[in-house]
Amino acid sequence: MNRLKFRRVAAIAAGTLIGLAGVATVAGPAMAHHPEPSGTYCAAPDGKVTVNWTVGNSESDLPATITKLVSTVPGDVTGALALNAQLPKKGEGVLTGTQANTFTGALPELKLTVEARWDRGDRIITEERTVTAQPAGDCTPAESPSPSPSSPEPTKTPEPTKSPEVTPSPSSTSPTATPSSTPSAPEEPVFRLEETCDEMTFIVENPAKGIPFTATFKTEKGVTKKLESTPGKTSSVTFDAYAGLKVTVSYDVVEGSETIEYTQPKKCDEGSGGGLPVTGAATGGIAAGAVVLLAAGAILFVVARRRRVRFTA
Repeated sequence: MNRLKFRRVAAIAAGTLIGLAGVATVAGPAMAHHPEPSGTYCAAPDGKVTVNWTVGNSESDLPATITKLVSTVPGDVTGALALNAQLPKKGEGVLTGTQANTFTGALPELKLTVEARWDRGDRIITEERTVTAQPAGDCTPAESPSPSPSSPEPTKTPEPTKSPEVTPSPSSTSPTATPSSTPSAPEEPVFRLEETCDEMTFIVENPAKGIPFTATFKTEKGVTKKLESTPGKTSSVTFDAYAGLKVTVSYDVVEGSETIEYTQPKKCDEGSGGGLPVTGAATGGIAAGAVVLLAAGAILFVVARRRRVRFTA
């Protein structure tokens, strides 16, 4: 009896494993390619702010290309970080850039939007991320010797009591005001574009602290689709790919629009004599195989149950 029970459990386990294998074949994990931007800034007493940006690569086996670089700091980014620059593989270095500007009044949020593209031959992944620079202290360490001329002041015993009165003045500088306003600002969404031989997919990851918005996608042929982005959720819109496909994207929360042209991956026309290959049949075959495996697992489960019923009878 124990032997029969063991066979039944083994059959159920085998059926489950076969079914899970079929699911894993179809539902593989999505590619998580993304740039890894970060930034720090320091401010001088005269209002001059220096920002240092750093961008890394999430992928250790493939470099990327910087396809967009937009900063809220006036002026160009100087250094290796530039449009069309190659982003090294993870572990092989990063791209850095610097910006400097003199601000009057309250210091605004210092943000950098970076878009990078990875070409894997049969798939092109493009992702955009935005980062806010964090304070990194005072820009003017050279002014530290300045207290030395004031050395005669320590001789006056009543002077130390007045020193606390001077401390509020540096704290009232504009850079210290930015950290207090940063937590209240909404988080930036993540935009990703995946281009395969037969599809062009736009993906939006809206963070939990983001804002809801609607994106409208319209092709050059007039095909229109809308994407409702909700905080804490990921939404996507897919178009059938073809030569000459252009998609114009607009948002209800900002003005203007952007037109994106479809780029066919390099491996799409290998051995096909040019043009977009028919990949639906291969995908259907994989899906059909997974269904067969799931069915086999279900059959094994049913057979095991019937054996158990016959035995107890």
